[in-house]
Amino acid sequence: MFGALIVIEDVSKRYPDGTVAVDRLSLEVPDRSITVLVGPSGCGKTTTLRMINRMIEPSSGRILLDGADIQQQPVNALRRSMGYVIQNAGLFQHRTVIDNIATVPRLLGWHRQRARARAAELMERVGLDASMAKRYPYQLSGGQQQRVGVARALAADPPVLLMDEPFSAVDPVVRRGLQEELLRIQEELGKAILFVTHDIDEAIRLGDQVAVLRTGGRLAQFAPPDELLSSPADPFVADFLGADRGIRGLSFFTSAGLNLDPAPVVAVDATAKQMAKRVTPDVPYVLVTDVDGKPLGWAEPARWAEGGKTLTPYGQTFEFGRDSLRVALDCAVLSPTGWAVGVDRTGSVVGVASQESVATAIRAAHAERAVRARDAAAPGTGARGTGAPGTGARGTGARGAGPAGAARRGGAGGEAGGAPGSAAGAGAEAAQ
Repeated sequence: MFGALIVIEDVSKRYPDGTVAVDRLSLEVPDRSITVLVGPSGCGKTTTLRMINRMIEPSSGRILLDGADIQQQPVNALRRSMGYVIQNAGLFQHRTVIDNIATVPRLLGWHRQRARARAAELMERVGLDASMAKRYPYQLSGGQQQRVGVARALAADPPVLLMDEPFSAVDPVVRRGLQEELLRIQEELGKAILFVTHDIDEAIRLGDQVAVLRTGGRLAQFAPPDELLSSPADPFVADFLGADRGIRGLSFFTSAGLNLDPAPVVAVDATAKQMAKRVTPDVPYVLVTDVDGKPLGWAEPARWAEGGKTLTPYGQTFEFGRDSLRVALDCAVLSPTGWAVGVDRTGSVVGVASQESVATAIRAAHAERAVRARDAAAPGTGARGTGAPGTGARGTGARGAGPAGAARRGGAGGEAGGAPGSAAGAGAEAAQ
């Protein structure tokens, strides 16, 4: 984890009528990470965000930006040093897309040509086609408008990005795409992002650190998302997380520990005899792949031998070692045969896993986490038990957190080119 770029020290916001929006809040926002503020309506999420760029002034306490008290900085200069993204994008309706994005650079005195060149670069970065540059906001979809809003916030390359429920006004499909885009951009740019949402799933998906706030602006818990799910601080946090937090927690266990079985995998050109040899007592079906090892479907060898070459859909696949145990379990549950299909980065089959084997891997992952937590809590270690290395795989297909993300991207043993039980190996064995 990187050092704190924003430090909130004992900050409160009280209004003249006695309303307390934020009550003695203290937390640190690390550089190059996403910190999420989440909680019910009236918990002070947006108020906290607006106190950081001084749209709202705190009643007490102080906020430091890179070690300097923000109260000692000119307010306009402070705001221009931060990107700010809000619901419905907040675009200027009389300006084109490219001029909306170039707003802050122009305020900072950039030449128009330079500002527009930067805007064009950012359009590409956030996934907007260059043909949209001269359109006006009303000519864009909701998702496209939010992308423009993110590009505008990044235009002057600020170290801090404040995001106030930026994706709440779009449909779930668009929202997921925007979340994935944000994670990709963050991986490339490494900003300090403070993100406000009321959606706990979004908080867990995006956050490196999650702050759960109570009504009245009190901090209930501040922790990495896997720790939040596994060890809620009190009944309020547990209730806010919901009854399925155990399933969500599987998002932070990598599938690399799964014992995949390559035996029931055969190439489409295998003979009935070769296919019959692949049947085991545990798996009455075989998974048929094409000549490149890509899955085609499940087959019953007896019917295949009789000429009934009908395939049962294999359902969804998971990338072995990169996707989480939550994804693997979902694939097994949705599979018509009850077996999940694990593939490598190229989509070639590595092997299959039953619901029982996924359950075994889940138990092993929990046991490993418990051991690491005990070791971290032992006197003299000075470490924090926030989850085992290599458990950062996100069940939604997003990046892993920190070192765990690297474990997801490689070293899982399920990569193309020589993975035990890969489709190429299965096809070769079937031909013998």
